[in-house]
Amino acid sequence: MINMLTILEKKANRLPLNEEEITYFVHGYANGDIPDYQVSSLLMAIKLNGMNDLETSLLTKVMVSSGDVVDLSSIPGIKVDKHSTGGVGDKTSLIIGPIVSSLGLKLAKMSGRGLGHTGGTIDKLESIPGFNTSLSTTQFLNQVSTIGMAIVGQTGQLVPADKKMYALRDVTGTVQSIPLIAASIMSKKIASGAHTILLDVKFGHGAFMKTVEEATVLAKTMVTIGHQLGKDTQAILTDMNQPLGNTIGNRLEVLEAIETLKGRGPVDLTTLCVEASAIMLVQGNQFKSIPLAKAAIQTVINNGKAYQQFEAFVSAQGGDLTSFLGSQTRTPRYTHTILSNKDGFIQSIDALALGKLALLLGAGRLTKEDGIDEKAGLVLHKKPGESLVKGDSLLDLFSDKPITSSLLDEGLKAFTIDRKQPNLRPIIEKHITL
Repeated sequence: MINMLTILEKKANRLPLNEEEITYFVHGYANGDIPDYQVSSLLMAIKLNGMNDLETSLLTKVMVSSGDVVDLSSIPGIKVDKHSTGGVGDKTSLIIGPIVSSLGLKLAKMSGRGLGHTGGTIDKLESIPGFNTSLSTTQFLNQVSTIGMAIVGQTGQLVPADKKMYALRDVTGTVQSIPLIAASIMSKKIASGAHTILLDVKFGHGAFMKTVEEATVLAKTMVTIGHQLGKDTQAILTDMNQPLGNTIGNRLEVLEAIETLKGRGPVDLTTLCVEASAIMLVQGNQFKSIPLAKAAIQTVINNGKAYQQFEAFVSAQGGDLTSFLGSQTRTPRYTHTILSNKDGFIQSIDALALGKLALLLGAGRLTKEDGIDEKAGLVLHKKPGESLVKGDSLLDLFSDKPITSSLLDEGLKAFTIDRKQPNLRPIIEKHITL
């Protein structure tokens, strides 16, 4: 007879759990039949002793079955999804979605709110007046069918076991576990119903995974889960040792996404979005090769079709872009520019430090109940590898809170400047498939 004691003993002895045992503890915990202290012990055993690929896939599958699974079968065409493991200045969904949907794919995406240095995709979209992130299921399906894309907040019924287990992991020191991270991410992606999934796994100072090696293990684990559960899943590893693009902050990042869709975006952000979009288009059988897909992407950016798709998407969800863009001259109560204190080249920019600075300015939240100042944030004037002279502008700060000298000091310390030109790594480290 299965019980939590035998399950705990197996995992403590480094033995794999079978599907029946995983179902017992996941569903039992989600339903309130198994107490926190027993699941806490199991989570710690998993963190210490790991799970093999089959166990991790079974855990993901069972977590999916704990709640609703989105049925996208009524939408014609190939349904695609993407996920980023987070980072500083990551506004890629706002760019990739319009690109791939303007070229025939259907993006049906559920996103979360941010908890940390800046808002999530939902918070960024809600900086557009009137934008509705709470569509009904019927509205969501109809919009993806007609417009080609929709981005909404996650429903309370999607993978409830993950919500409960993540809250427990957060207070028991078991967040840092590859199988648990992978199952948490992939259960939500599988439950969202798309045919294909592209994972953008970040590494570096501003990312959850600090090294390429850690990020590679996580990416390969998630790609394996996806394939074992019948989804075409691929991953790219991207550098988060500096902020992505030139902006950090909700409204600022939407503005930068618009500029990128018009072909005027920063090189690193544009490179990442074009590459990710090309992979998704090949996954979705719209093109036979990455180069062909990239050529088509450049066409829809140049002829304005990608931006027109963004306009249609925002309008369909009630957003008022005219009002949003017309208020560009409206600035927060406080602004300040940090200047370079020396000549040289920018060696590096501490993404995490700038993320924390954006949080202090009001661009993020520490708890789910905190409000966000949509106008708060940072704009970078220089990126790694660029030259400067003393007195050049490095960083603009925006906030409705007073900007103290200590905040200015933190901003300046995020930049490492030296006489020697640095060797820079590419924004995309590798592309992982099975």
